[in-house]
Amino acid sequence: MASINLSARDLEAFLALAQAQHFTRAAERCNLSQSAFSQKIARIEQVAGVALFERSTRHVALTPEGEVFADEVRRIQSDLQHALAHLNELATRRVGKVAIAALPSVAAVWMPQVIARYRAAHPNIRIELFDALAGGGLGLLREGRVDIAITAGGDLREFDVTELRSERFHLVCPRKHPLAAKKSIALSQLEGEEIVHLARSSSVRQHLEAAGVAARTGALEVEHLATVAALVAQGLGVSVVPELTLFHFQRAGLANVPVRDAALRRPILLARRKGKALSVAARAMVDEIVREARG
Repeated sequence: MASINLSARDLEAFLALAQAQHFTRAAERCNLSQSAFSQKIARIEQVAGVALFERSTRHVALTPEGEVFADEVRRIQSDLQHALAHLNELATRRVGKVAIAALPSVAAVWMPQVIARYRAAHPNIRIELFDALAGGGLGLLREGRVDIAITAGGDLREFDVTELRSERFHLVCPRKHPLAAKKSIALSQLEGEEIVHLARSSSVRQHLEAAGVAARTGALEVEHLATVAALVAQGLGVSVVPELTLFHFQRAGLANVPVRDAALRRPILLARRKGKALSVAARAMVDEIVREARG
């Protein structure tokens, strides 16, 4: 069997002859001399291994095999046009999907504005948002279920990472607490305080422990910031949380005070898989996230 090596121009010449049923008119349509056109058709038949046209002095017609080939070529051209049209829709963000994993605080504080702006600009792009702790978000990214993950820690060596912001921590405490009236505090001032901690799996807890704020034996330890806020409001302790989480503590009777220790910062990081190009839709989402983080 001859090697299958037909170009798009070969297929156009074949269809031109099938439609015109005349070598001279088909050759003119393809801007070829009749000799060059006849050679092209002969080569196509050689590659096909079968006669595609019946020839007479006055008439050229498709053979039964030529009819089958013509149907296939038309289907291929139609599929190609459809594929190119879909590619253009993806490139111009008229269709597509983007999936994001984000820390719960980022999902609550940044992402509503980000998604609103994105949808206004690209209404036909489907958006998936997963609010997940640092490890969970990276797991979704590793599995390919999201395009990007906004995280604050974990083992990031396998990902490409961009820092979006480095956020301060704040003490949250009852308004009657002696530290509530301070403009800022140092971690050393928390010596002897009962601290309500988040679970060890949270990036908040990991950064606090790295800064030397360890949990005492028997200290309250919970999974959710809303629970931390309720416990602190009840006078059961104080807590130290990042700036993006402060919306949980906007309730009567609570105060927040910036922690001035430079070593205690939580980097907010945008992670993506190494060697995996982002779609046009995902790149546009990254632009909106960066705008929100740094604006």
